[in-house]
Amino acid sequence: MPYLSLPSLNLYYEEVGTGPETLVFSHGLLWSHRMFEAQVAELSKSYRVIAYDHRGQGKSDMKGPYDMDTVASDAAALIRHLVDGPVHFIGLSMGGFVGMRLAARHPELIKSLVLLETSANAEPIENLPQYKLLNGIVRWIGIIPPIANKVMKIMFAHSWLQNSANGDSIRRWKKELASNKKSITGPVEGVIYRKGVEEELAKITCPTMVIVGDEDVATTPQKAAFIQQGIAGAKLETISGAGHSSCIEKPEEVNQLLKDWLKS
Repeated sequence: MPYLSLPSLNLYYEEVGTGPETLVFSHGLLWSHRMFEAQVAELSKSYRVIAYDHRGQGKSDMKGPYDMDTVASDAAALIRHLVDGPVHFIGLSMGGFVGMRLAARHPELIKSLVLLETSANAEPIENLPQYKLLNGIVRWIGIIPPIANKVMKIMFAHSWLQNSANGDSIRRWKKELASNKKSITGPVEGVIYRKGVEEELAKITCPTMVIVGDEDVATTPQKAAFIQQGIAGAKLETISGAGHSSCIEKPEEVNQLLKDWLKS
């Protein structure tokens, strides 16, 4: 299995496809590189595609610290080690937190930026008590079914969860949630206690597309609009019937947006 050996930990990644340009996919909290399966399968037909796991998640080492600056430094190291030149960086939620930091602080690494279901702000104070409670329970007993059910309502659109045609997919991703180890509480704290990067948006000069589901309750469309307004020339796309995981809920729509973006 491919691991990038950094001074402090081993970072898991998968690479597929070939082409003159490289795409890097950066996943959301509680998931892994596998949430981008549909995008990797389609885009690797024309591009070199790298999808990796953040520290403490997926197959990467469970080793802190888990703050967003450190996680962004991991991504910068991965790009420098694996790619000769700037990449198209595609980050969802937590991956978007990483992408904004990279584009603002390491512009030489990012050719274009795609941000899905993410926010430039710190976690709203009103969300902290609920998230701290859930994280405390997970620390003791893991992601048991009642916790997984609550998290699914945050991660996916209500309409998607209510659609019986999505039954197999819902069961698959609920199982993915439950597979997280108790140590996932470290990355969760890194996300919920993150600092905002509102003042860094103006430093992002690469072409940027912001994508949000119209039913996203975790990082609402208003959060996406804030990012789009803060980055000069950024484009905003809204996907109907998607929540906080549009790459899973609406893979065809996301794939088409990405293909059109890359061609342009």
